[in-house]
Amino acid sequence: MQPRRIVLAYSGGLDTSIILVWLRETFGAEVITYTADIGQGEEVEAAREKALACGAAAAHVADLRETFARDYVFPMFRAAALYEGEYLLGTSIARPLIARGMVEIARAEGADALAHGATGKGNDQVRFELAFAALAPEMRVIAPWREWDFRSREEMLRYAEAHGIPVERRGDAPPFSMDANLLHISYEGGPLEDPWTEPPADMWRWTRAPEDAPDAPEEITIAFERGDAVALDGEALPPAALLARLNELGARHGIGRVDIVENRFVGIKSRGCYETPGGTILFRARRAIESITLDREAMHLRDELAPRYAKLVYNGFWFAPEREALQRLVDGIAQDVEGEVRLRLYKGNVQVLGRRSPRSLYAPELSTFEDDRGAYDQKDAEGFIRLQALRLATAARKRGPLG
Repeated sequence: MQPRRIVLAYSGGLDTSIILVWLRETFGAEVITYTADIGQGEEVEAAREKALACGAAAAHVADLRETFARDYVFPMFRAAALYEGEYLLGTSIARPLIARGMVEIARAEGADALAHGATGKGNDQVRFELAFAALAPEMRVIAPWREWDFRSREEMLRYAEAHGIPVERRGDAPPFSMDANLLHISYEGGPLEDPWTEPPADMWRWTRAPEDAPDAPEEITIAFERGDAVALDGEALPPAALLARLNELGARHGIGRVDIVENRFVGIKSRGCYETPGGTILFRARRAIESITLDREAMHLRDELAPRYAKLVYNGFWFAPEREALQRLVDGIAQDVEGEVRLRLYKGNVQVLGRRSPRSLYAPELSTFEDDRGAYDQKDAEGFIRLQALRLATAARKRGPLG
């Protein structure tokens, strides 16, 4: 059955503009566009006007910056999620939010299909469609990159010109596939497809090169309550504003650049470069305040689960019951994360200078190298070590001398 009304995730770029026209031609359906402002730094109103000019029946724009930071980025940071040890999941965490907004618009507009511009080789197609399955399984999903007959960029450009879609001149188009939001900017493709090639110096759009950062370090203080950052240098800020401020600081000091080869969910290794200035600072600050406020075993349990949580986000399972169950666990653990962290920002580095908390578990009378009489009996360690060594000694007697 042909769809009657389709909601399209729309960026205003060439690809999604071509998709808009292609959907109308192919299915004879009305196309409603949805553009989410999640801090990408582009004029979203221009995207709305372009969508209408390309024949959209309606064009919706939503300011989701606060929702993105509060309900997606901050919960993910409470889980200490880091994919394959380096990637702070800036693109991955945005997709379920956009998908939810699309579903809400589809229901409000009486649409019966959802469409996205993700290619058939990437992760985003999986992220969008798993979210759609969790939120609106009754709706048809259309992925033009898996369905249309275009076989080259030149064919797409000819199609755009034939249909009056504004075409970006070659000299103006960046040689990379880019994604930007309040948490990061990502770069893929072009010269980066050779993992031996150094990223061009002019590729980075957000952060200064560390060697070009200020020669004077800058000190800041981040305050936390109930697991989330709530203030910067004594000024209370909502999540989006706080993250934006940290982005400015981190970008100025050359913080947050990474160059990795990651394993996509679809089975392809892909090289990506990322700028995550504010997120890098926030991640480092969280570890510092957690070090004095979290129980050892609770923190270790969370850290054991963090790669699993990161993998779920990366692979598109934000709305899956296992991610939600993990969220409840990590949120419970994070309730005691309260206090302040003092940091120094300098030429690409984030150095922890101090941390303090009214909920601190750090006991100076126990950790001191000075007189600890009355707080800790060092003789107790003898029995503790003997019990820990029991199974090792038993095995050694059975086995005989090593070597």
